Amino acid sequence: MVVDPNTKLYDSVTAERSKNDAPEPKFSVGQKVKLLSDISNDGTYPHAPVGATMIKKGAVGYIKEIGEFLQVVRVYEVHFFGAEDALVEIIGCRENELEALEPYKSEMQEERELLEAHRKRMQKK
Repeated sequence: MVVDPNTKLYDSVTAERSKNDAPEPKFSVGQKVKLLSDISNDGTYPHAPVGATMIKKGAVGYIKEIGEFLQVVRVYEVHFFGAEDALVEIIGCRENELEALEPYKSEMQEERELLEAHRKRMQKK
């Protein structure tokens, strides 16, 4: 038998979000964050041994992109510009590995505010 018939399959419709992640993203694109613990190579980076420290605790970076792994784990792509002794500058982090150094900014709310300001300017003309 190739596949066990009792194996439960996951997809974006039936999968539950990881219990380590908030229901909504905790950070926004462009937000400044600090790393709360060392990030070690789990084997996904081929140019360093497994277990090697990729980026050290305390490094400061910016959220570049927000994605998901297996539709259940939120991953933040963080760019750590010029982090000392780092093997890489861009790495995926989990919410519990990061601390915000700037307030959260909702992209939707920011866009609504820009549109409202634009409408007010256009009405004055």
